[in-house]
Amino acid sequence: MKIIVGIDIGGTKCAITFAALENNEFSFLDKVKEQTITAEPEQAVARFIAIIRERLAAHPDWELISIGISCGGPLDTERGLILAPPNLPLWDHVDIYAPLREAFCVPVAMENDANACALAEWVHGAGKGTRNMVFLTFGTGMGAGLILGGRLYSGSNDMAGEVGHIRLAADGPEGYGKRGSFEGFCSGGGIARQGRMAAEEAFARGESVGFCAGPEELENITAEQIAIALEAGDACASRIFENVACKLGMGLSVLIDILNPEIIIIGSIFARQEQVLRGRMEQIIRQEALERNAQICRISPPALGEKIGDYAAVTVGLMKYCNQ
Repeated sequence: MKIIVGIDIGGTKCAITFAALENNEFSFLDKVKEQTITAEPEQAVARFIAIIRERLAAHPDWELISIGISCGGPLDTERGLILAPPNLPLWDHVDIYAPLREAFCVPVAMENDANACALAEWVHGAGKGTRNMVFLTFGTGMGAGLILGGRLYSGSNDMAGEVGHIRLAADGPEGYGKRGSFEGFCSGGGIARQGRMAAEEAFARGESVGFCAGPEELENITAEQIAIALEAGDACASRIFENVACKLGMGLSVLIDILNPEIIIIGSIFARQEQVLRGRMEQIIRQEALERNAQICRISPPALGEKIGDYAAVTVGLMKYCNQ
């Protein structure tokens, strides 16, 4: 049985997924979750190798044919280097290809998490059959994976798709080191910052908000708390998400006009709050984007749902194996 291993590396945890390949389609067999050893990346990589060896030894009929890795950027995917991502600051120029290739003598490939999710949705999900597709993370941060002309577009140095850095307003919540950026408005961190700003202003007026008990709790506000308050009918939370939807529409309009995609797939927060965000978002797109471009572009949550992380790293390995 041919097996592809996917390694999903995060700042606090990671997952090693085992999938069987048949006719270029795979089925999941096993998954191991681990805490990421951020202080000593070499130990983490050694642990990945040990887990894979354990599973292969337990299943003599498994033939490992490829390993795919999904990790936050920046990365050097040609040389297999993890270049100190914000959530893995101690993983500075860590070579992950060499130890895995030495241990298993199989092809190894890596993509940033947005690119990996884009490949997964393109091969297995909502983007299947398209030639021009955008995947937006819209989670803790905002990034994009781009499928253009029927292939992944990574740019000149693996930095294509950093749409979170686009400035949408002269001022506003900070994201990606820039005030008023796409990520500042449309990300978990950005929504939390908007909540802090709105709550602080409300408290100064002697008003209350549904997602923060008082000034002493300002730094503890999260996007999840604001979403819960929204569901409970909190007016302040509603205004925040109205602004998020507006800025999402503006950001999407830029992508629609520049890239002319068939579909934009938006993950995480959009998938959970689509009913709240879609109406205002689409209204802004109608105002801002070229009508001809907007008409052919669908906006969709991921078809793979919460399993997209499992699919992502394995799909990177699948693409590497198929392109050998």
